[in-house]
Amino acid sequence: MTCYYHHLSAEDRAAIMMMRASHSIRAIASHLGRSPSTVSREFRRHTVTPVKGYDASLAGYRARLARHRQRRLPKLHPDGELFELVVYLLRKYWSPEQISRTLKRMFPDHPDRQVSHESIYNALHVMPRGTLKKELIACLRQGNGKRRPRRQGKDRRQQIPDLVSIHMRPPEVEDRLMPGHWEGDLIMGANNRSAVGTLVERTTRLVILAKLDGTTATAAAIGFSDKLNEVPRSLRLSMTYDQGREMTKHAEITQKTGTAIYFADPHSPWQRGSNENTNGLLRQYLPKGTDLSVYSQEELDVIADSLNTRPRKTLDWRTPLEVYADVLKKSVAGPNTLQ
Repeated sequence: MTCYYHHLSAEDRAAIMMMRASHSIRAIASHLGRSPSTVSREFRRHTVTPVKGYDASLAGYRARLARHRQRRLPKLHPDGELFELVVYLLRKYWSPEQISRTLKRMFPDHPDRQVSHESIYNALHVMPRGTLKKELIACLRQGNGKRRPRRQGKDRRQQIPDLVSIHMRPPEVEDRLMPGHWEGDLIMGANNRSAVGTLVERTTRLVILAKLDGTTATAAAIGFSDKLNEVPRSLRLSMTYDQGREMTKHAEITQKTGTAIYFADPHSPWQRGSNENTNGLLRQYLPKGTDLSVYSQEELDVIADSLNTRPRKTLDWRTPLEVYADVLKKSVAGPNTLQ
């Protein structure tokens, strides 16, 4: 049942003033057809002194002033500077939680420049329909709001020679304390005719993208080898991959880079969780159903840099680039400092 609220009238306030001395709050509320809390709140707001008591005339005057008093603008008002900053970061594909946490770090002593991630979501959804709202909603991780049925993929087991299982991987890889262990995968383009190689370092979550000249095993071996060789030798110890046919030449990658390669179990994406999560983020930049061969290596490096400069919750709101820079410093200082 819908309830409609009406302000107390001058007659209501006069009745409250007359009945106050001999009737209880609940009796007055019943007489006026109001909630007892309404009458109680009226007394609390407009009782002048315990001796003089409630003044109906003063209460009406104060109520009229309050009704015309200008309301305070919300923090994320479209005309405010904070809103402009939030919009700028959303367009860089930062999540509302990343924005909220970063603002707290940037302005720890200025609550007026901080905003919760719930407030950012609310501000987006209450915006009037238009181009800006559509653009900002699309910048969110699940901006399209559509769910697609899972398809049964082709079983690719027993197609990779000399496969080394993830269960043979050294235990220090699992705890993420030792940097230099990567997770790899391909992001496929339209009709699986183009691809981009993705590498994620397990400790720092640093992302590297490799331009591939096709989707063959040869193209994957060349692309991954070239990018891994740009990493210091002490920071390319291993790579964990799924059992995709593009890795049939994994021995060639190991020979060129010195990187040991381990293979996850079939249909077990959680064994490469960092890479799977990163691939989801990359789809904001490299949408499904598009030709990925049009992106140059320079353009892919810009996309990777965008992800690497986002604060991450799992890194205590530091960026992957910050954490990776610390790792590089320790690597230069000596191998023992990486422990």
